[in-house]
Amino acid sequence: MQSNDVRMLLHCAVPTAAAGAVAAVAGGVFAGGQGVIGAAFGAVIVILFMGIGLTVLQWVARSFPYLFQAMGLMLYTTQILLLAVVLAVFKNTTLFDTKVFAFSLLGTTLVWIAAQARAHMKAKILYVEPESSKENGPAVQGSKP
Repeated sequence: MQSNDVRMLLHCAVPTAAAGAVAAVAGGVFAGGQGVIGAAFGAVIVILFMGIGLTVLQWVARSFPYLFQAMGLMLYTTQILLLAVVLAVFKNTTLFDTKVFAFSLLGTTLVWIAAQARAHMKAKILYVEPESSKENGPAVQGSKP
């Protein structure tokens, strides 16, 4: 993973984790211990799903740029289906408060998307891959061809 990819991932994960901590505190205030667990679980799900998705898309963009759009659509569909599976598995759980879990999931997803949009706007992404000097041979400044 390149340094700019790691930077993008960190610029998304850190605000999402902070939002998850705020959601855990709010869940603790409104629903007690089960609210804290639900909010933390929701934040972890978002960070895992979105982080893995971002990592896979960055790898595809470098390795197979012609598959980028199709892979993005497939990844989005896969994330929605996996989230549906998680929601179905924990539908009637008593392990955590499901309402706090749902609000945490929604809130941290919105924070991730906003942070990703901001990180992408701030990134200095090259539109054209620059050629390396090794491929062109040694260049001497000031010499005339």
